[in-house]
Amino acid sequence: MAVKRRSSKNPPVFSHEFVIQNHADIVACVAMVFVVGLMFQVSSPLASLFIALHHNVTLPVEVAPGQVQDMIFYTSGSKDLPAIFFYLLIAIVMHQILQEYLLDRVNRKLHLSKIKHTKFNESGQLLSFYAVSLLWAGDIIMRENLFSIRQLWEGYPHNQMTFMFKFFYIVQMAYWLHVYPELYFQKVKREDMPARIQYATLYLLFIGGAYFFSYTRVALCLLVLQYFSEAVFHASRLLSYADKTDVARPMFRIHDLLFVLARLGSITLAVLTFWHGLAQAPVAEQVVDWKAGVFNTFLFRIMALVSVCGLQAWLMMNFITFQLKKRREDAANSSVAMPSGKSKKTQQEKAKARKEKPKKRGQRG
Repeated sequence: MAVKRRSSKNPPVFSHEFVIQNHADIVACVAMVFVVGLMFQVSSPLASLFIALHHNVTLPVEVAPGQVQDMIFYTSGSKDLPAIFFYLLIAIVMHQILQEYLLDRVNRKLHLSKIKHTKFNESGQLLSFYAVSLLWAGDIIMRENLFSIRQLWEGYPHNQMTFMFKFFYIVQMAYWLHVYPELYFQKVKREDMPARIQYATLYLLFIGGAYFFSYTRVALCLLVLQYFSEAVFHASRLLSYADKTDVARPMFRIHDLLFVLARLGSITLAVLTFWHGLAQAPVAEQVVDWKAGVFNTFLFRIMALVSVCGLQAWLMMNFITFQLKKRREDAANSSVAMPSGKSKKTQQEKAKARKEKPKKRGQRG
């Protein structure tokens, strides 16, 4: 009696392979439960806790000389955690949509190796996120009129955010949180996990810290510098994998320059904000007030400054180490290539000499 083997295309329900193949549909169904919950009066308060933004306050704002208008602003709080969870689910679904309908189709045309295939997918996902985040951050800077450096510390605490400003930070934290389950869903190899966990954790710590400690404006500018540099790098890597080396090589050089400028710009903004700007506040305002979202003491400023500068120094050290290693490898490859070229020439010269010797002997005879 022949035993029927299970098809690899239809794995058992609730098995690891089934969850991995259908994780986007499963997550989308979970997200739809919250959306449908908004339609019923009984479940609407609980569902809105996950979908809507909370901790809103109404404040009078002068929109024109002599005209005051009430506007809704948002602060940070514990009710942001359910919202972050819901948009984490949305990030997982969007990740799979981009993977299936764009990146996988491009991969089939390029016929990349397994290692390049993984890096191509990673760069494609990150470039898409960085591009959207940069456009979104630019729109916020335009709307909030954050063109003056003094705006980074004037009016602190910056915990009274507009809807789009707060939503930006919720989406940022949700996206970097979604990196962890994606390690399982995308079957990421163990040797590739530490790097992804490292940068996702660093983004979460710094974005979350800036959000809950009311350093949102300076964090927004730091993210713009970081995301722009990273976007150029991942665009260069995608082009190199697509055999567009004539465009990728100069873009890699541009990234190297932008990376150094981003580190210098980040340190400059951090020093101006935490060492100079916030220190100018009156002594009565340099306190810790959890309810008001004020964390403007010497200890908090130094911790924030050391954290930002320490991160920039660590990134710069890794960058220099990578560049030196790359130069040594290029030098080693060129030195290996040189003797082989010389040996070929000497062999050709010896063969020529052997052919010429009989001719000379014939001439003498």
